[in-house]
Amino acid sequence: MGYSIKDILHNKAQSLIRLETEPGLGCTEPASIALCAAVAASALENRDIEEVTVTVDANIYKNAMGVIIPNSDGDGGVGLAAALGAVSGDHKMGLRVFSSVDAAGLDKAKALLAAGKVTAKIREDAHGLYVNVTLVGAGHTAEATIKVTHDNVVALRCDGIDVLKVGASGAAVADDGHLDRLKQWLLSLSLSDLLDIIEEMDANDFRYIREGLALNTALVEYGLAKGPGIAAGRTQMGLVRRGVLKKDMARWAAIRVAAGIDSRMGGVPLPAMTLAGSGNQGIAAGIPIPAVAEFAVIEDETVLLRAVTLSYLVTCYIKAAAGLLSALCGSGIAGGAGVAAATAYLFGATREQTGDAVNNHLGCSVAVVCDGAKTGCAFKVGNLIGQGVNSALLALNGCAIRSTDGIVGKTAETTMRDMGVISSQGLSGMDPAILGIMLAKHRA
Repeated sequence: MGYSIKDILHNKAQSLIRLETEPGLGCTEPASIALCAAVAASALENRDIEEVTVTVDANIYKNAMGVIIPNSDGDGGVGLAAALGAVSGDHKMGLRVFSSVDAAGLDKAKALLAAGKVTAKIREDAHGLYVNVTLVGAGHTAEATIKVTHDNVVALRCDGIDVLKVGASGAAVADDGHLDRLKQWLLSLSLSDLLDIIEEMDANDFRYIREGLALNTALVEYGLAKGPGIAAGRTQMGLVRRGVLKKDMARWAAIRVAAGIDSRMGGVPLPAMTLAGSGNQGIAAGIPIPAVAEFAVIEDETVLLRAVTLSYLVTCYIKAAAGLLSALCGSGIAGGAGVAAATAYLFGATREQTGDAVNNHLGCSVAVVCDGAKTGCAFKVGNLIGQGVNSALLALNGCAIRSTDGIVGKTAETTMRDMGVISSQGLSGMDPAILGIMLAKHRA
């Protein structure tokens, strides 16, 4: 076929699948804002910041409004993310920028907010991911811009002079279109091709998979033990212990995903391995597979690792079609479809049954929209992941949504690609409507 799993997983530049070797801390959107601010601050002589102006696209704004920021004492928001990055963010940490925030930095950031020195705006004409932060301090003005992906720094200026150097920001710099080419390459494949890819994995690929699972499992275990966020995972586990809920395969996968997202959306200062630009997607697409495997006879660990990789590939396929940030719930829809495919694979499904599993999930989750990153994502995504497991079990037993029904296509790849049509055309008015409701609540 002319390609290998290494073409995706080992690409150190702009990888479509975004199986990142460096984890992100906290929700990716506020982290991107803070990183942009920290990059801008790196062009100034000191951190005596007097004014902060942050301008982002609507999707970044939506996803950064309500989620809790790590090391923020339970707070959040677009303005706070920018202020924290400006006064105490270490740009060399990339999307782990909040790990450098301390109590003094938090106090300085909140003082700027209280004094009305932080302005947050939406750039209405932005197409795709966009973050711009301008800082004023000690008689100088610094400005940084991120585009396309969350850590892709494309501009850094001080007093109007371009000072960006390759590698100087500690983050990625503008790509040459490689990302778009990777997306188109992935979208040209069939589900059968993806299944062929996972059979080509070797020991080096397993290292990536294990690393991501270990990081995200730590978030799950914290969520079950401490119940951060809305404690969706821990609460369901309590109901299982009381006999109110049954710990079956779908429920167990849902509980563990919910617990991991509880931690991440709840601001727990533990890193997540991201997938397709999102830590929640990394949790949603990967964590359920070992949970499902507990109910299967898996004699070889490589089968589990191949299943996780299949889930990642299916997730990234749908995200390549729908867009990095869209009106669709990527973790629940794309991640859930990945889990459906992986569950089918673990139980020895035929390729037709694996496609049916994906179609089953997409056929009944197509209308689930993204209303911003928040603690409630644990509840929503957890339930959708459980549905993904059930979609596979039904397919394995001959129950599949017909290709004549709704948006379901004759092949899984057709349905996956059509999610892009639904996202770009069918839901074009959804994001403004959702954001309008969210902004109205904050203004009230």
